[in-house]
Amino acid sequence: MYQGFEKIPQNWHEQMIHLLAERIIVVDDNGIILYINEAYCQFLGTTIKDAINRPVQDVIENTRMHIVAKTGQKELAALHPINGSEMIANRFPIIEDGKIVGAVGTVMFRSPEEWRMYRTKIQGLVEELKYYKTKLEKELKSKYQFKDLIGKSSTFLATKKLAERISGSNSSVLLIGDSGTGKELFAHAIHNSSMRASLPFVAINCASIPEHLLESELFGYDDGAFTGAKKGGKKGQFEIANNGSIFLDEIGDMPLSMQSKLLRVLQEKEIQRIGGQKSIAVDVRIIAATHRDLEKLVEEGKFRQDLYYRLNVIKIEIPPLRERKEDIPLISQSLLKKLEGKFYRKGIELSTVVEERLMEHSWPGNIRELENVLERSINILDGKTIEMVHLPLYLRDMEPETNFVKGANTQNLETTPKPLLPIFSLKETLAHAEKKAILNALEVTNGNKQEAAKLLEIGKTSFYEKCKLYSIK
Repeated sequence: MYQGFEKIPQNWHEQMIHLLAERIIVVDDNGIILYINEAYCQFLGTTIKDAINRPVQDVIENTRMHIVAKTGQKELAALHPINGSEMIANRFPIIEDGKIVGAVGTVMFRSPEEWRMYRTKIQGLVEELKYYKTKLEKELKSKYQFKDLIGKSSTFLATKKLAERISGSNSSVLLIGDSGTGKELFAHAIHNSSMRASLPFVAINCASIPEHLLESELFGYDDGAFTGAKKGGKKGQFEIANNGSIFLDEIGDMPLSMQSKLLRVLQEKEIQRIGGQKSIAVDVRIIAATHRDLEKLVEEGKFRQDLYYRLNVIKIEIPPLRERKEDIPLISQSLLKKLEGKFYRKGIELSTVVEERLMEHSWPGNIRELENVLERSINILDGKTIEMVHLPLYLRDMEPETNFVKGANTQNLETTPKPLLPIFSLKETLAHAEKKAILNALEVTNGNKQEAAKLLEIGKTSFYEKCKLYSIK
């Protein structure tokens, strides 16, 4: 008898079995019913007295209890049609001294309605599971290929060619570049062109995860590792990325305490979960990226030199947009196509003057800044051509017209060696530019002051005050 069962009073046993939600039946080796509980009898429309000592197949339709009592083969979660409904049955042989002496069976759900309720709930959970499984599979797949990396400048093409050449290797890659240059796109493309393309691609931003959570995020934890730990533990991103690639973005911001643990993974090819006792082998290609000067961080003692050498096996420097301005028209076209899908618009293009202005800007935010500018422009665009008035103020303020000189021929400004007088004061110059900007905005919005204020990115109250100041009606 199971340990502790003998402590339960004998007269409780039958009552306990009758109170169970499952319907229970016991037969001998010939399939004769020795026991059946009240729940099963109520469902079958019979009584315990009428069921006992009868062949099980005479009492329960489609039963297999007598078969299990002969074969000794258990049947788990088998569908059992009874009274027009499909129940879930479990059947187990009873073995004594190595001999089959009978069988015990259970059938879940007290009524067809209860079964339908559970089935609906389970179907919902299954659908939810499928959704998250599909979502996870998509997230673990790289999204971009080398064809998605746009540019024709010699510096960019050389960088792209190097990345393509080393894709088939398993060596670590270090992507260096300013923020917004497309380091993650390169990481995706490298993975997609490798032998690991069909396997997981996991991206981690080392700067966005709090230091106290980074270790559990990367390496996972075992059951009971700390207060609040998920029951059963949790896989880390290195385990999830096993056999694939892991992209460690902003590696220069990784805390020193974590750098030593990452170094061990690179050296030993294994990880250890928090609270775990065993090492888990992992086969992962490391693609790291940073906008920081790692060599300088090494000199300052903020980045481990040994880790730097482990990561810097293949170094790829991605040029900023200011060094490949001839690529801006191509990149803009690509971004506009992407944004057309987002805004359900078609045929959006840049005017010649806007394209020239984009080529003049230094783009400290690189491609990310360019996309931001284009998206902002589309939001206030009525037609299909982005004009100067649709650009943010800081790009419009680059116009040479703001260098206003009263009564001067502006064509001669650059060639005239002497300053031309009289010159407006700074206050007057700014007032002139502000008034002109308001008039331009009103012209674009057909006199709609609310839209003009929105276009100029100022509040309505401030806009009306300025109109009053400059006698604009």
